[in-house]
Amino acid sequence: MDRFAELVIASVLLAGLYATMAYGLGLIYGVLRIVNLNHGGMIMAGAYAGWYLHSEYGIDPYLSLLPVAAVSFLLGIAMYRGLVHRLPRGAAGGVQSLLLLFGVWLVMRNVAYLLFTGNDQTLRTSYSTRAAVLAGALVSVNRVAVFAVALATLIILHILLTRTYLGKAIRAVAQNPDSCTLVGIRVERIYALTFGLGTALAAIAGLLGATLFPFNPSFGAGELLKSFVVVVLGGLGSVAGTAIAALILAAVEVFAILFIPAYLTAAVGFVLLVLVLVLRPGGLFGQRVLG
Repeated sequence: MDRFAELVIASVLLAGLYATMAYGLGLIYGVLRIVNLNHGGMIMAGAYAGWYLHSEYGIDPYLSLLPVAAVSFLLGIAMYRGLVHRLPRGAAGGVQSLLLLFGVWLVMRNVAYLLFTGNDQTLRTSYSTRAAVLAGALVSVNRVAVFAVALATLIILHILLTRTYLGKAIRAVAQNPDSCTLVGIRVERIYALTFGLGTALAAIAGLLGATLFPFNPSFGAGELLKSFVVVVLGGLGSVAGTAIAALILAAVEVFAILFIPAYLTAAVGFVLLVLVLVLRPGGLFGQRVLG
């Protein structure tokens, strides 16, 4: 029973990281209908940004979340204005955006190799090895902190999308951009802000991941795939569904270690993805628009 409780706690805490990784990808797709393949690149960039601020200036990684998010938000807006905005809309534009953003990711990865080499880096603080007692189980303080940040991010994102004018404009544009133009909503500005917000969320996820795992310039590839799994499982464009799907994926991976070797657990999520795409293409909770 103790073993079961430990696995449940581990699943919930891991789900926090998975949800944070997927928020940005789901938000951008839900509004712009673009699969942002540079999501993995921004996860990697967020990890290195937090590591650099800590190693060079001694800034705690959780305190650096705000500046990293702010810079990433502006970078996302610039990326949209300078690159994505120039692509045609429709199916052709979707294919071109995949290639373009994948190219941006490759550039970012190679720049990271030039600046930081391919060696693994770790973001370690004075409390990295500390543990807290949670429901009778010892868990890493960092894992608890990551879950707390993920929960706060979900709440803030929900409030933003449902209680603010910007959020209502984002949801309206996601549903019908042409009608929004008729009522005076500046659709391109909403697109840019949404892309910036999704980019910032990816960087936050990367920084949080760096507090738990070693990373190098290839960091973000596996995280992008898991983010995609979570978004599809939860229903494309559904923020709440993304959080629940992250818990499902985390639980499946964690409990899979009871039955299969640890190195195969990462493949379990993709098997689950294939099953969902075959049996319920709209996701476990249906395809929604930022609901």
